[in-house]
Amino acid sequence: MFISPAYAQAAGAAGQSGGAAGAIVSLLPLVLIFVVFYFLMIRPQQKRMKELQNAVNSVKKGDRVVTGGGLIGKVTKVEDREVEIELGTNVRVRAIKATLAEVIPAGTGKPAND
Repeated sequence: MFISPAYAQAAGAAGQSGGAAGAIVSLLPLVLIFVVFYFLMIRPQQKRMKELQNAVNSVKKGDRVVTGGGLIGKVTKVEDREVEIELGTNVRVRAIKATLAEVIPAGTGKPAND
């Protein structure tokens, strides 16, 4: 009925050494989930953002662009931080380059059905 102190200490030490391995095993699924999310979601998004930034930095006169607000037009003038976009006949607006959502290089877009 009585447990000797030596036996109780030995049982406690055995439980503690197995606890570290148990903690690693319990964290392993979380680490695997993070790795999967990184390769399936985070990395492709970073790649798309880098490609868009390169396209925006290399925008030139004659390219077609789509702004973040959904306006589609042709670039008529490029400055350091701004572009001038022609939305229609004699309708021009200035936009910050960072607000461009898509750049379609000149000559690669579909022809209009005008």
